[in-house]
Order: sequence, then structure tokens, then C-alpha cells
Amino acid sequence: MLRRLQIRPHLKSSSQIEAMRKANLVVAEVLQGLAAMARPGITTLELDQEAEKICRNRGAVPAFKGYHGYPASLCTSVNHVIVHGIPSKDEILKEGDLLSLDFGAVLDGWVGDSAITVEIGEVSEDAHRLSMVTREALDLAIEQVRPGKRLSDIGRAVQTHAEIAGYSVIRDFVGHGIGREMHEDPQVPNYVPEHGPDPRLETGMVIAIEPMISAGKPDVEILKDGWTAVTADGSLAAHYEHSVAVTDSNPAILSRL
Repeated sequence: MLRRLQIRPHLKSSSQIEAMRKANLVVAEVLQGLAAMARPGITTLELDQEAEKICRNRGAVPAFKGYHGYPASLCTSVNHVIVHGIPSKDEILKEGDLLSLDFGAVLDGWVGDSAITVEIGEVSEDAHRLSMVTREALDLAIEQVRPGKRLSDIGRAVQTHAEIAGYSVIRDFVGHGIGREMHEDPQVPNYVPEHGPDPRLETGMVIAIEPMISAGKPDVEILKDGWTAVTADGSLAAHYEHSVAVTDSNPAILSRL
């Protein structure tokens, strides 16, 4: 969630980054399994149960469950839900839904975090385009993860790509550093802030980049459960995320199988 931009990165050694990769590969495996499982007639609670099962079978524990009181292992955000949708036995996926899945795992004290958007059955062209543009924005942002680049280069890549496509970047939620804790400094906005520090990226930084993009306006509302964030105008939203390490050469995408 949005707070004042900090500039105290937690730098990791190469061995620590490899340990983080193992945690992130659990997350990637979970999301791969859920993407194959998600179809019309499946409840979001069933997805949550499967996510926790796969995670624990790999010797990891779900990072979200109990985090600041969050009640589930998985975030399931359908259509106009941006992030933090709570799985439910009453929420049944249907043909044409756009489903964002966000999952985190802790393995040997290190946290992994990633998100994907899944098309349920045959979706509208508008939904498909939004999902593709959001994924492209993440890929473009990852290309900026190099020593000497600035944090704003990441946000600029996302913002430019989204706005050229006619979409809005959600500003109430941002990416973040990650390591022993789910959320570490620095924050990683998906836009270029008008004010505040703009640190350079350093080898050893690990950040979770997670563009959240709306087909309509960027305004957000939080539902009565205190978690579920929706677009205020009811427009579709999509969400992708990877945990990425800054290395001396190319970006290291830790959460990609």
C-alpha cells in the first residue's frame, strides 16, 4: 500500500538471491498449477486450497496467510477487483472472467512473491487486450532493472506503456523490495512520482515489480472486508508481478520457471 517512498534497499549476496529463487520457484509452480486449474465452475476457495497444498508439499508456507490479518493463502481478484480479493466458496468462476492470482511463499526464511492474470474460458477482446498490455508493461519494467538505472525508470516504463494503450495505472498500490520480509524498502511505483527521492538501482537489490492497470480510471475503493480493492468505476483491472534481482548484467527474474 502507498506510503512515503523510502531509499534503504536491503542488498543481498549471490547466495541469498539463490535462496530467494527457491522460494520464488515454489510461487511460480503454484501459479502454474492454478492457471491450469482455473476454469468456469471452479470456486476461488478451491484455488486457495490448492495453492496452500502445493506450497506446503514443497516445504514452504504461504506468506499471505495471517499477514496483517489476511485470512487466506491466495489473493483472487476477479474482473473489477484490482488486488487482495479474498477467496470464497460462494465465488464461482464463469466464462469470460478475468482473474488475477497473487501468491507468496516463505522457504527457509526467504519470501517469494508473484502474480498473474488468467483468462477464464473465452474472454472479451477488451479483457484480453488489458491483460496483454499489463503483462507487456511488466516485461518492459523488468528491462530497466540494471545497475545505475533509477527507480523512476521502472515506473516510467509501466506508465508510458499503459497510458499509450489508453489505460490507467493504479497508484494506491505499488511494488516493493522483498527478502526476509514480504515488504522491504524501496517501494516501486508503477508511475513516475512528482516528488521524493529517486534512488539508483544497485547490484544485490531484489524488488517485486507489480503493475496494476485499469481499463478505466485509476480511482480505488476498498470493500467492507477491509482488503478487497476494486476500481471505483467498475472497470476491468489486471495485475502481473515478478520478483527480480539486480545483477551486474541482466535482470534475474526469480519467480519465472
